[in-house]
Amino acid sequence: MRPILNDKGMNKLEARYAQKLDLMKKAGEILDWEYEPMGLRLGAKCFYHPDFFVVYEDHFEIHETKGFMREDALVKLKASASKFHWFEFYLCRWIKKQWVIDKVSS
Repeated sequence: MRPILNDKGMNKLEARYAQKLDLMKKAGEILDWEYEPMGLRLGAKCFYHPDFFVVYEDHFEIHETKGFMREDALVKLKASASKFHWFEFYLCRWIKKQWVIDKVSS
């Protein structure tokens, strides 16, 4: 089964989070954001492709949206947080009609 995509290539959960980021940008809370802008190399033939790169005035954040978390995705997210320590990593989940956002530690 394939996810339903919108016009930006996002699934429904990612599109919902993009709306949140748009509102944050309009409110001046963030400078900008980009969807799937890069791949972070974790090892030979192993990459992590973050959902969202979020730009603040004084730092950058990686936001990963998940409806459910598979173990390999969690391992890559934690490995990325450890290796690329100059970014802050967040796991963003839609639970009971609200965003639950947790900082990812390595």
